[in-house]
Amino acid sequence: MTGTATVVGAGIGGLATAIGLRRAGWSVTVLERRTELERYGAAFGIHPTAQSALDRLGVGDALREHAVPYRDAHIRTPDGTSIARLPLERIERKAGRPELLISRPYLLDALLAGLDAFGDVPIKLGERVTDVDALAAGQDLVIGADGIRSAVRTARFGDRSGPREVGTVAWIGIADIESPVHGETWGSGRFFGLTPVEPGRTNWYATAPEATTADELRGLFAGWHDPIPRILAATDPATWIRYEMRHLHPALPSFVSTAPVAPVALVGDAAHAMTPNLGQGACTAILDADALTRTLAVAPPGPAGVAGALRAYDRERRRSAQRTAFASRTLHRFMSTERTRLRDAAVRLLPG
Repeated sequence: MTGTATVVGAGIGGLATAIGLRRAGWSVTVLERRTELERYGAAFGIHPTAQSALDRLGVGDALREHAVPYRDAHIRTPDGTSIARLPLERIERKAGRPELLISRPYLLDALLAGLDAFGDVPIKLGERVTDVDALAAGQDLVIGADGIRSAVRTARFGDRSGPREVGTVAWIGIADIESPVHGETWGSGRFFGLTPVEPGRTNWYATAPEATTADELRGLFAGWHDPIPRILAATDPATWIRYEMRHLHPALPSFVSTAPVAPVALVGDAAHAMTPNLGQGACTAILDADALTRTLAVAPPGPAGVAGALRAYDRERRRSAQRTAFASRTLHRFMSTERTRLRDAAVRLLPG
């Protein structure tokens, strides 16, 4: 079917959803509360399943122009001892393509170019949504892609589910040197990650107790294996990004509302915001967008068709996305424990 839709939120999930809807023949408007799109650095890991979804959305080639493969990464202790390999080779063998890493601005550029190619999808910046029912007047569907503090989710599902802090601060940055090793180093109550992002540069991320300041971060990792201290020294603290790690809790009973007035679907963090430990936030948002727009593309016309497509989307995505969110939160607790001897012994049992 075709129809008219408003997408609230111009992040990864919102832009991907807008592309999928427009490819299916829908008329689409995108609203974004910020006055400009966020273009900060961090690298996203794009799993082969999400790569296939981007191919179906017509932006896979643009992704691969700037992405780098992620291979040969290890879990290490602070002295540099490797205790396990990340399962990247198994992922590549199974999927026939590697995990890819891409800088967030490049992925946004690919999605924006895919949307711009239609020439008729407005992105209205500085638009704060307060009344979902009024917004939906004359629309067939509203998509909530407005993040963990989603106004669309709150308006339709209430505030029982909302952001919950996990007591840890995350720091991310990009250093202008190339790390000789990749993967994660797990210490007591904190960890540090290194990934490629583009030639000559390294994406890094670290977690630390909530009260940690930028001045203290380098000291926390000063005695850790090379190149972690060098990576931090090579990155201007003014460019570091700090955020308190949160997840959406409790899990929503549905990602959709099929009310005849203003039917709503949630995608990405609005539906299932998770801690970043599995590196699946962007992937799940892309998979949501792909699944939602596929079901709408084949739905019969009319409100009943929209309602049926939304229920099909919810069946396909909700349990899968919520399992991923739960696994990521569980992994965060495991990685951040201070009982490192038991944790490291368990990690050594993982298949190589």
